[in-house]
Amino acid sequence: MRTQSIEFQSILADAIRRFLAHKRALGRRFDVEEKTLKLLDHFLVEREIGSLEAISADVIDAFLATRPRSTARSYNHLLGTVRRLFDWLMAQGVVAVSPVKATKRRQTTRRIPFLFDRNTAKRLLDVASKLPDNSLAPMRALTYRTIFALLYGLGLRVGEITRLCLGDVDFNRQLLVVRETKFYKSRLVPFGPQIANLLTTYLKSRQPCPGNLTNDAPLFSFVRNRPINPGTISLAFHALIPQLALSVPEGVSPPRLHDLRHSFAVGTLLRWYRSGIDPGSRLLALSTFMGHVSPVSTAEYLTITSDLLQVAAERFEKFASPLIRKELP
Repeated sequence: MRTQSIEFQSILADAIRRFLAHKRALGRRFDVEEKTLKLLDHFLVEREIGSLEAISADVIDAFLATRPRSTARSYNHLLGTVRRLFDWLMAQGVVAVSPVKATKRRQTTRRIPFLFDRNTAKRLLDVASKLPDNSLAPMRALTYRTIFALLYGLGLRVGEITRLCLGDVDFNRQLLVVRETKFYKSRLVPFGPQIANLLTTYLKSRQPCPGNLTNDAPLFSFVRNRPINPGTISLAFHALIPQLALSVPEGVSPPRLHDLRHSFAVGTLLRWYRSGIDPGSRLLALSTFMGHVSPVSTAEYLTITSDLLQVAAERFEKFASPLIRKELP
């Protein structure tokens, strides 16, 4: 559920509200961006900027200077939010020229995610299945094993996992109804027989648990019918990682919970390559499955790995070999 709307008071107040409404009508949540624009709004009020004409490049630069960012990515997000606002105002004819003249900072470092292959993911599920119960977390092993399997096998976000209700599992059509996604829209996520068996086992084991198990009850809950907090799931994940004794390649970041979703995207691309499927023709389908607004967002997950490079090289060799032989004397 989105947080309560923020009150704006500057000369841009009405424009910001309309800009946010426009973006949300397109399916964007824009919660973080709303908070960023509140900072800009507060800055304009403090500086007593009373007209659109008074919002100059110097004013925008002064605002950016008051919001120091330790990383280029964070700064670029701040700058990008302000730039998108004024670009939209230009398109609406509210301002003639954008006062945003600052340029992005160069990102010299970028986090390389740790990718779980099938064997590594299976080891994670195995160690999760050995977790002991405690008074605050009954069925702890089966619960986390099922959660990690959904994160890796279906590429769900951890927040989507925690918002799943019992009624969101449709065994007849073999799909999950994922509601309140990152971009507001619900979507249907189909699953295969392995996930179906895992969910069936989990739900049968949960039936004797006390509590009101109606359709709107959380699918994953330990006590008092409350959904498990995403932070709790992340803590459990990081507690299990040392047991896997993983070999993290040089330059790759230590495993994070979100890397399971990342691994799903890369693993899907790799399977397409190996099956002779053109990934470009399926990227929109993968984007829809993962709940992205556009394939551009999905492309961020498609990290080039040695396996992908090898399979791509093999496909190119099959394509090019007849041409090369034809040109040989």
